[in-house]
Amino acid sequence: MKQLLEMLPLILFFAVYQMDGKTLSVGDWQHTIDGIFSATAAMMIATTIQVIVTRLLTGELEKRLLWTTVAVLVFGGATLLFRDERFIQWKPTVFNWVLMLIFVGSQFIGQKNLVERLMGSQIDLPGKIWSRVCWLWSAHFGVVGTLNIVVAYRYSESVWVSYKMYSAIGFTLLLMVLTAALIGPHLKREMATEDTP
Repeated sequence: MKQLLEMLPLILFFAVYQMDGKTLSVGDWQHTIDGIFSATAAMMIATTIQVIVTRLLTGELEKRLLWTTVAVLVFGGATLLFRDERFIQWKPTVFNWVLMLIFVGSQFIGQKNLVERLMGSQIDLPGKIWSRVCWLWSAHFGVVGTLNIVVAYRYSESVWVSYKMYSAIGFTLLLMVLTAALIGPHLKREMATEDTP
């Protein structure tokens, strides 16, 4: 449920972009969809609603969701204000590179890296495994950020919009699989130890 809620603004961005040139009418109000600008406005509204709904349903506000919302509003606002799609195209790159720097930095600051701080209360793993998972996540954010801007500058806007939609799902699934591959053998060992009388 939570993952679906997090994907809704991106799905809405993609859906509105596909309606480019169509006119929406509600009573006397009419609006012609103007590609990436209408899609960006829709994503900004959906992200803001997402924060409010999440707060109402859970009673708390995740920092990651809050930072995502700030990034969407800042880069989306600049896109609409300056009528320049490059701002929204840079948002995923800047956001992912900042996450990469935070995760890399957490390897050298404090007793636990960020992944262990996020998941350590649920899973007991050796420090070297937490370190490998943190490096994996750091690499993931670096690669995703780099590929986003490469696609934005080398291909058409419509290709970038499709890439943004499908790569978000694909890279997230890949990260989950690779994380599970790193953690899985240690979970089996831990479960086997617990079952031994």
